[in-house]
Amino acid sequence: MTASSPPPDPVAPSRAAQAAALQLLGQAPPSERADAARNRARLLQAAATLIQEQGAEHLTMDAVAAAAGVGKGTVFRRFGDRSGLLFALLDETELTFQNAFMLGPPPLGPGAGPIARLEAFGTARLRHLLDNLNLYLEADQQATARYTSPSRNVRARHIAILLHEADVRGDLDLLAETLLGTLDPTFVHHLLARRGHDADQLEAGWRDLVARITHPAITREAAHVR
Repeated sequence: MTASSPPPDPVAPSRAAQAAALQLLGQAPPSERADAARNRARLLQAAATLIQEQGAEHLTMDAVAAAAGVGKGTVFRRFGDRSGLLFALLDETELTFQNAFMLGPPPLGPGAGPIARLEAFGTARLRHLLDNLNLYLEADQQATARYTSPSRNVRARHIAILLHEADVRGDLDLLAETLLGTLDPTFVHHLLARRGHDADQLEAGWRDLVARITHPAITREAAHVR
């Protein structure tokens, strides 16, 4: 990593570029047949319902097949294994979250300043995690995939762009990864379950961290105005 290398194209991405980035995640390939896409959606809905009722740790391929009214082989052919099914479910939740921070209204989406968007990003991410924490914790057991998933790459890229727009200096990739680490599902769960934090404390902590990282940039801007 280079100490002062900003991400290329520091200007906020266009709507077309943002929409293209959304294609990184679990959308069906363009060539997929309509019936195959419907089957995939039905399987994912069945799995999501089972998780809501029983918890992600109890999800099985047999149960998903029974709930969707298909053979178990169909589920394996579609997702490969249980891990593949869990990550497909995560892709669906990530698409909703990505759409909000890349295309939605400000301050989370375009139209607000980068610091306001950073604050809103962490708050929204924490709320998203709490709504889906059981699924994230179960899928996160696949440690080798944690840092290479397309959804995580999009989040890291988004934070690095906002840091650059806020005129933060230094190793922006490292800073983005540091910020993203505070939103790691297992870390959030640790703070909630072991350290006694609540959701309001986590969100306040995120805003404080953003303020500390962006403070030098704000100071430079104030000095320039004077």
